[in-house]
Amino acid sequence: MGAYLPDASNKANKLAMIVTPQHRHRLFGLSIASDIPLPEAMSCADRGGADVTILVQKLDLPPQEIGIHALDGRVVLTVPGVARYLIREGREIIVDPVPNIPEKNVRLYLLGSAMGALLHQRGLLPLHANAIEIDGRGYAFVGESGAGKSTLAARFHDRGYAVLSDDVCVVRPLRTGLAVVEPALRKMRLCRDALIASGRNPGHFEPSFSGDPSFDKFDVPLPPAQPVPMKAVVLLEFGPSHSLHRMEGTEAVEILFAHTYRGRIIDRAGSAKQHWAAVIELLYAIDVFRWTRPKNGAQLDHGLVNLIASLRTHSVDEETSPLFTKSASRVRNSSSH
Repeated sequence: MGAYLPDASNKANKLAMIVTPQHRHRLFGLSIASDIPLPEAMSCADRGGADVTILVQKLDLPPQEIGIHALDGRVVLTVPGVARYLIREGREIIVDPVPNIPEKNVRLYLLGSAMGALLHQRGLLPLHANAIEIDGRGYAFVGESGAGKSTLAARFHDRGYAVLSDDVCVVRPLRTGLAVVEPALRKMRLCRDALIASGRNPGHFEPSFSGDPSFDKFDVPLPPAQPVPMKAVVLLEFGPSHSLHRMEGTEAVEILFAHTYRGRIIDRAGSAKQHWAAVIELLYAIDVFRWTRPKNGAQLDHGLVNLIASLRTHSVDEETSPLFTKSASRVRNSSSH
């Protein structure tokens, strides 16, 4: 089921980890030097200074409750039976794994919640979204649990569209007034039902977490992706018919806040002001839509065709889009609230 991490308390291992981490990767637009190989991230040949360092070491910390907690300006993530993670200054994650834990179990939380805390510490904006490249531009699809983000991403993937991110989507505003979507992990996580619905056999894919049959998600590999200009955030909701509706003003702000990845970390990471600024800056660079469609999965392909056509039409002339309806409020005044 994959490689196992050594016990970080072992003296020989601790001495070996004094040297610069040997594994180099690029993820979310950041260069990473890591003690742990990260096959889900793109490899990086650059051996210079890294933006982020990931070390495997024994942590001498007071006992922490399960979950994420602030500790003297740092963030601690405790996952029983897996590891403890210490995240500090947006530059470093120290991993203290339980003995003989499969690497993939450690990476699941390292590249999820722990990395989310680090992104917040750096003042970046991670969205809980699946991002798709359509005609060279990025569209981030957000929604509540069960809204169909991963199922939709699988359908896009099977139609030949590049999946830029699954679950964690980092959007970086640029000084030019534009924004880019940074490539994320080279995999999608799909539950068994979503795999089967997409025509895939769960037996052909590795589970995302080893040793726990109740963890019913599987890794679907993705090809490498490149940064692309960000066009829009699309909120997924179920409704009686297909429609695309522009969200403006405080509604748009609330969507970005509500669908920030691990938003509860923001205060603990001390990045509330940076997060607010990043949201407002992003709203000046992108559109925000709400896409409603019937819950009947049989209609998803038809709805997807209409959505793509509508988004393409909007890029040229929003008034003639077959699904587009205009909101009564105005967008860009959101920063004044």
